[in-house]
Amino acid sequence: MAASRYRRFLKLCEEWPVDETKRGRDLGAYLRQRVAQAFREGENTQVAEPEACDEMYESLARLHSNYYKHKYPRPRETSFSGLSLEEYKLILSTDTLDEFKEMNKGTWKKLQEKFAPGSPEGKHTAWARALPRPRT
Repeated sequence: MAASRYRRFLKLCEEWPVDETKRGRDLGAYLRQRVAQAFREGENTQVAEPEACDEMYESLARLHSNYYKHKYPRPRETSFSGLSLEEYKLILSTDTLDEFKEMNKGTWKKLQEKFAPGSPEGKHTAWARALPRPRT
């Protein structure tokens, strides 16, 4: 029975898309990682809680098949903001979120990062190098 569970999870992983714009935050990539951890021995893995494993598979299969999207259809494909699906994907991409983080940093934090030591030298040396030299 463990072999059939493993094959079902593998099939689900193959069908689940990976969104490359969400590096490190993608559900498909996380699912693949967790299945690899849970079934380390492949088809020979002994499942400690078969009922919980089956429930998890059924839940993930419902999400993948858009079961709830079809069960509870939306009257219109809009959101409160009026943005399209493509605009949301752009905003939620890892690159865009990184840009937002950079924009929200305060001036002090930006200065600290700019003058942080890149080498094993102390912080004080980096700050001292940044200061103007007195005229002699």
